[in-house]
Amino acid sequence: MKLLVANRGEIAVRVIRAARELGIPTVAVHSAADATALHVRLADEAIALGPEAPAESYLHLGRLLAAAAATGATAVHPGYGFLAENPAFARAVAEAGLLWIGPDAAAITAMGDKLAARERMAAAGVPVLPAATGSTAADFAPLGFPLVVKAVAGGGGRGMRVVPDADTLGEAVAAAGAEATAAFGDGRLYAERLVDPARHVEVQVLGDRAGRVVALGARECSVQRRAQKLLEESPVPGLAPDTLTAMEQAAVRAAAAVGYVGAGTVEFLLAPDGAFWFLEMNTRIQVEHGVTELVTGLDLVAAQLRLAMGGAVPQVPAPRGHAIEVRLCAEDVARGFLPSPARLTRVRWPGGPGVRIDAGYAEGDVVPAAYDSLVAKLLVHAEDRPRALARLRRALDELELEGLPHTGGLLRAAIDHPDVIAGTAHTRWLEGFAAGRERTAADIVCFAAAFAFAAEARVGATATAEGSPTPAATPWRQLGSWP
Repeated sequence: MKLLVANRGEIAVRVIRAARELGIPTVAVHSAADATALHVRLADEAIALGPEAPAESYLHLGRLLAAAAATGATAVHPGYGFLAENPAFARAVAEAGLLWIGPDAAAITAMGDKLAARERMAAAGVPVLPAATGSTAADFAPLGFPLVVKAVAGGGGRGMRVVPDADTLGEAVAAAGAEATAAFGDGRLYAERLVDPARHVEVQVLGDRAGRVVALGARECSVQRRAQKLLEESPVPGLAPDTLTAMEQAAVRAAAAVGYVGAGTVEFLLAPDGAFWFLEMNTRIQVEHGVTELVTGLDLVAAQLRLAMGGAVPQVPAPRGHAIEVRLCAEDVARGFLPSPARLTRVRWPGGPGVRIDAGYAEGDVVPAAYDSLVAKLLVHAEDRPRALARLRRALDELELEGLPHTGGLLRAAIDHPDVIAGTAHTRWLEGFAAGRERTAADIVCFAAAFAFAAEARVGATATAEGSPTPAATPWRQLGSWP
């Protein structure tokens, strides 16, 4: 096998490292902006795709397939984001005679259409919330309030609106439809009754070509902003053993219903009374897969590669201790988590027992404006949750990440809050906490550095462009991220 990694940043680095340990040579792809990026430096070889814009590089199916052909790659790992859950890409890779590292196009399609997925899950005995489809307020009002309007083709919070009452329903439906059309080219909507407060809990599954599916425990993902996660942990605090068992069984039924092969995640909403409902299935490796790796001892990326080559699902190990991950994103928390691209002027990652860093950048690298804001993931593991929280506090205190605003300070403060310590934070908790937090001196220094970088970039653009440069539409400006 020769593996082309059709992605960038942290996940490309992670896949390249796993492949190297298995003796598999790797090919990195890169845009013009990423020509000297960390994933390019680590791969056995690299090939350019095109300009910085995602549509001309990491989202360009034809150029990715041409890169595989030019380098003699025999397999493609899509990572997460970009084309990872695009059935047309999975199908094209297979039709080109290459090995696709992930579920087949049929499984991706089945779970990608949220409405069809709900119906399939209900038929498989997976709990789903009451829902309605339509395009107007009149279609959704009979569900009652509060409710949440969602994009059928959606994910990551895009095309989603919470509706507290009938007075705001019409506006919410119009806004959700417009956002869904812009983000996915598909304006179809559905609505569900809102579970509030709710926790976001997900189950990691692995499936093989013989039809076997196993569950590897659950992760708590409720500390999030804009419906996108910032802190994940496993085991789930306070989750009753019988509820965990029921969730795992439901997740296995969900994956089996679509003939799932590879690593995937079945996500649920958990109500205060212990009831839970299907949210969606992510048909790819998750950003937070490392949490499960730390408590199981399994390498999930290596498992993806083995399963794609026809291997069997592993024996499920007993969980060991407690793991927590926080996402260090280049965002200005005090300005509503505004993405803040800049150069990393100083980086010192924490270390010591039970500390892991999965980074996509090193000191001196520029975090570009065109892509997701994730800089690195900081993970800790300890024998129990109190010790894991203590280790995370120590690691965040050691962290030095200068040159841009980031989420580290917010997360350091959050893990000292009684709600997080008690494990009771819900999906709306972090944004309220962030809104009431004072900007620290470190925040101001980072913001000043990022402002200086942006000013320098503007001067450079003015000096080299004909006339005034027009900012390109990017995922940063859409305030988007990979869930």
